[in-house]
Amino acid sequence: MAMDIGRLEDELLQMSVMDAPGREFCESIAELARTGRFAQLRDVLPAIVYDELWARYQEDPAAFVAGWRRLAHDMRQGFVQHSRQRLTSLTRLQQAGETAPTPAWQEIQRALDSQQNDLLRAAFALELLELIEPAVMRATYLRECVVAAASSEDADRYLDEATRCYFFGLYTACAVMCRSVLEEAIKQKLPPSLLRLVHTRYRNTATLGNLLHEVNNNLQLTGIDADFPRIANQVNDTGKKAVHQGLLSEDEARQCLQSAREALQLLLRP
Repeated sequence: MAMDIGRLEDELLQMSVMDAPGREFCESIAELARTGRFAQLRDVLPAIVYDELWARYQEDPAAFVAGWRRLAHDMRQGFVQHSRQRLTSLTRLQQAGETAPTPAWQEIQRALDSQQNDLLRAAFALELLELIEPAVMRATYLRECVVAAASSEDADRYLDEATRCYFFGLYTACAVMCRSVLEEAIKQKLPPSLLRLVHTRYRNTATLGNLLHEVNNNLQLTGIDADFPRIANQVNDTGKKAVHQGLLSEDEARQCLQSAREALQLLLRP
């Protein structure tokens, strides 16, 4: 049975609207006030909060009820946007003193959700669902990377992370991790004498460019395929661009990842 991602998104949106943090709380206050049961709030609210709400209710009962109903409505309608804002606030710099005033319903919703974290949960769920179809399409460009010899657990983890970065649209991070996987794989492949020389010459901080320079000058000693430095240099160039020149495109990341995988196949020959 085919998986309908659009249907999952629709169901998640419906669930989010119905279970929006604070909606039931606001509707309950409005209903208790409307039906003359306001005193029941005394047992569930701090005394100072209860006294303030009671004072506002006495000023204009109809406006009080309408106001809390409006807050509940805003919480339902604005939950998805608020959840995305909650997540974005954690991923980007926030300029002190330049943030727009927070609507009252958002302040209440955030306070009531401080323990449940449903805002973040909904934001992550929606964002990850939206990533599925693009990630599937990107994955179709790749084939299994089969090598004849093992490298290391770290190299496997770097490759896994680089590939997942590509799947999920983190193109610049993908290229940076591609450099890391080749650095690790080369170090595992170097003869002990050359590895000691590299550690001494570069004080244990050899970059991929440094390693490729040594490999190119010692191909016979290392036994590494002569085509390896050329392909690995393509990965290094893209990785340096990612670090120093700005964000990469999807095509650049895909080509970098494919080159890294091809380089690994050349490197990890018996």
